[in-house]
Amino acid sequence: MSLSQALSLLPRRDLLEGPTPIQRLHRIEDALGSSSHGVRLYAKRDDLMSLGGGGNKLRKLEFLLGDATAAGADTIIATGGRQSNFARLAAAATARLGLACELVLSRMVSRGGDEYDRNGNILLDDLFGARIHDLPAGVGSTEFAEERAEALRRAGRIAYVATLGGSSTVGSLGYAACALEIQAQSKDLEVDFGAVVLPNGSSGTQAGLVAGYRALGLDTTRVRSHAVLAPATSAVAATVEKANAALMLLGFEPSLTSNDVKVSGDQLGAGYGVSTPAMVEAVRLMASREGLLLDPVYGGKAFAGLLADVSARRFKAGDNVLFIMTGGSPGLYAYASDFLGADRKDPS
Repeated sequence: MSLSQALSLLPRRDLLEGPTPIQRLHRIEDALGSSSHGVRLYAKRDDLMSLGGGGNKLRKLEFLLGDATAAGADTIIATGGRQSNFARLAAAATARLGLACELVLSRMVSRGGDEYDRNGNILLDDLFGARIHDLPAGVGSTEFAEERAEALRRAGRIAYVATLGGSSTVGSLGYAACALEIQAQSKDLEVDFGAVVLPNGSSGTQAGLVAGYRALGLDTTRVRSHAVLAPATSAVAATVEKANAALMLLGFEPSLTSNDVKVSGDQLGAGYGVSTPAMVEAVRLMASREGLLLDPVYGGKAFAGLLADVSARRFKAGDNVLFIMTGGSPGLYAYASDFLGADRKDPS
């Protein structure tokens, strides 16, 4: 059975309007000049989706909400950090589908104040009509979500819990499907991508792509990520586990090992959601040169890693490198103070 056939057998709710575009980053290449070493840069615009502000979590939610509605669920309980992109898009997608949504938000980042607690994604969560459970530090979000789901069930509701940024086995299928999309676009553009670069948070996006690449018979080590949540060794282990689980669900041999997964920990800095100078510089470069917005937690750090890899000649001269823009730009407003007044650097 082909990957396309395997995916078609699983429940799915359409939340996208078709393939997201791939665009050449000419102005970034110009800014890098000779330091680009002839590497050609492209962006896959997974931020460019109309629903809820867009972002990679919508691909996961297509399969998560397909699974939920197939089970008759009327309420979705999603977990994440205070500024969770997954929570925002879960709220938007359930609004579109007419489902109730509850968000269980935990304190994963040592930030506070109105800028972080009331702006960015949290403002949008409220606008999309979600009920928000703001947990204090030390309270487990998964345990709270399961207890809340049980309470709803006793009241006659059917609740579906989606945790870990949607990076469950089912959620990871969204990027197995995206691997098919990238392959088709590569053929249409007549561009062979020597590397696909993305952030690795809860590991589901990379796991899905790696599973998709393995199912398609492609080299999984072309998929490279930069860890933004856990150390690289932990991110590799989680990605392998989730990718193999996705392959099993799709009916393929779960044959991946740590040698098949590439994760760098160079951009993690002091930890999840903690800004770095390289991230601030990368976000400013993308915005000032291409007019595109990267988020400060995921995409900004991953793009900083891509730029560092180009400079260090970790790509071959003439390589075509595809950067997955995973969205999350509402998070910029929650990190405004990290950008306002920051030193501006320009490689040109």
